[in-house]
Amino acid sequence: MGKLLARPGLVALVLRVYHLPRSYRYYNIASLENEGEFIPVPFDVALDDFARLIVEAENEAGARCSVGIGMPGTIAPRSGRVVNAYNTPFNGRRLKQDLERKLDRELRFANDANCFALSEAIDGAARGASVVFGAILGTGAGGGIVVDGRVLNGLHGIAGEWGHTPLPWMTSEEHPGPLCNCGRRGCIEQFVSGPALAREKSAHGEHNALAIYVDRLARAFSLVINFLDPDVIVVGGGVSKENRIYASVPELLPRYVYSQTVETPLVQAAHGDASGVRGAAMLWPR
Repeated sequence: MGKLLARPGLVALVLRVYHLPRSYRYYNIASLENEGEFIPVPFDVALDDFARLIVEAENEAGARCSVGIGMPGTIAPRSGRVVNAYNTPFNGRRLKQDLERKLDRELRFANDANCFALSEAIDGAARGASVVFGAILGTGAGGGIVVDGRVLNGLHGIAGEWGHTPLPWMTSEEHPGPLCNCGRRGCIEQFVSGPALAREKSAHGEHNALAIYVDRLARAFSLVINFLDPDVIVVGGGVSKENRIYASVPELLPRYVYSQTVETPLVQAAHGDASGVRGAAMLWPR
């Protein structure tokens, strides 16, 4: 979500103040040590810092704020515990409940890719579309779904997590695929993320690497189109700056999509790195 969430263990905290200009705040839950290595801080320390940051921002604004927080992973609907937030101190913790108790108010949390998709659906590159799939191609491969202006979370809070499904139509050279952070092999994330593209460029050179990459991305997006058939796919993250994907991927989609014609627009995010934090603010009604 924004540049900060391009690195593991980072959370964007967004404060929205009614009747005042919006105040976007980033909170880094890791300390920078030893040649740029990020070391996650303990949960209790992160929780105290969260609360302090919110109070400080409200004092500056002179008003009580509504708080939207975009984060890696999600909060499991049934248990209230954070899941799938790798390389953070949050996994297994009731972050929302604990922070709400400390601040004595409701807070709204969402996965960073859901926030990204919401921002682009409301007033970004997908404005006016009914069904939007937002894909963040950065350190990982995140996905979010927005239907009629509302985030689709799903029963388990993992709707849109396309990055942790196997890459379709793997070749013999690709199978079984690299080991993913989730513990499985062959996840889409390991083929279409920024680090994946960088590995291909190192091994095959710029031109050949992009040819390999766009075919993999077309296979990955065909999965989205076949099960969701969105009105538009919006792409964010560092890889979204590779202009070739917007020309080449649509040309390749008909090979893999279960339709005689494929007209799904593939567009770059309108709000760039700010889209995720904007979406976190939009978790509250205007």
